[in-house]
Amino acid sequence: MRPVRAPEFLQSTQASYDAIAEAYAAEHPDSLAGRPLERALLTAFVELVRAPGTPGKPPVADVGSGPGYVTARLHEAGLPVFGIDASPRMVALARRAHPELRFHVGSMTALDLPDETLGGIVALYSIIHVPDDHLPAAFAEFRRVLLPGAPVLLGFQSGDEDGHRRLTERYGREIALDYYWRTPETVAAHLAEAGLEPHARVLREPGPGEKLPRAFLLARRPGPLPREV
Repeated sequence: MRPVRAPEFLQSTQASYDAIAEAYAAEHPDSLAGRPLERALLTAFVELVRAPGTPGKPPVADVGSGPGYVTARLHEAGLPVFGIDASPRMVALARRAHPELRFHVGSMTALDLPDETLGGIVALYSIIHVPDDHLPAAFAEFRRVLLPGAPVLLGFQSGDEDGHRRLTERYGREIALDYYWRTPETVAAHLAEAGLEPHARVLREPGPGEKLPRAFLLARRPGPLPREV
């Protein structure tokens, strides 16, 4: 069987983050440290994962895990969690920073996971690199691997309307990295089309060093949580 070639956007995203991984990880060892709203939303996600009736302890995936600080916080909260990132270099740095945790190379548009195995998904600032025509596939994958009733937490740059730009340089390195910002309504519509129910949305104004507002959506896969026999 011939190997399936990764989409062009995924190849450029992977190559770009491989090129800037060390500098990025040094600048963002834990971007949640100074962001109480994001930490509060992560706490809400943890509580939803632990909702009554959840059988056992299904694992949670941090999709677009980068240097691994979100994965580490979920682990500290007591969740069985692993990270997935498109960049092999970023995965290597996350493993070095958090050797007690699991990190894998992968793509949110084609998750190498069985159906209905995850108790939740966090994707903070990772759908921002996914083009509009590939976003439905990513959310369909989220629904496929989630258990019924399991939550999703998304974080992304937002604005008054959807937009796009390409960066060709960062940290002094040549890259080809696309950024997409979307309104909460746009992302919520994509979630609903994929069969994921939007649960809550939060929009905060830009903080220091930020140009765009930050949006956060909590959603869930419909259906009752399976009961233990």
